[in-house]
Amino acid sequence: MAIVLRRLTEADAELAARMVHALLAELSPEARTERVALEQAARDVLAMDTAFGLLASSEDTPVGLMMLNESATIYAGGRIGTITELYVVPDYRSKRVAPELMQAAIALGRDRGWGRLEVGAPKQPAWERTLAFYQREGFVEVGPRLKKSI
Repeated sequence: MAIVLRRLTEADAELAARMVHALLAELSPEARTERVALEQAARDVLAMDTAFGLLASSEDTPVGLMMLNESATIYAGGRIGTITELYVVPDYRSKRVAPELMQAAIALGRDRGWGRLEVGAPKQPAWERTLAFYQREGFVEVGPRLKKSI
């Protein structure tokens, strides 16, 4: 099975929204996320020069998505990348889609001069396989991530 990777553009907003909708439904089945709102958000995000989307396809079928943001921190010595969404269609998990996306993210980060790549893993222990994936990919756990809506 060959995986083809490409960068997303604003024209891919509906596709990105559809995949993020599936991710959110899996992470929080009780939450009701409107696809229309996600599509507008995807369009806005994909238009930013500090946001990047990577799409994995198999035989022209979208099978994985990774969204990344570039930011800067003093503690990391400058620019970093943050994985904000990573989704692989269930039938394609354990078929090296996520590692392929990760390698593309690392290459993008090197090209952009990022000193590190960060990610917030979902709540444990419910998503221990997700945490184990990131650890296999070389990520080190540094503590929980918190959020506050403003």
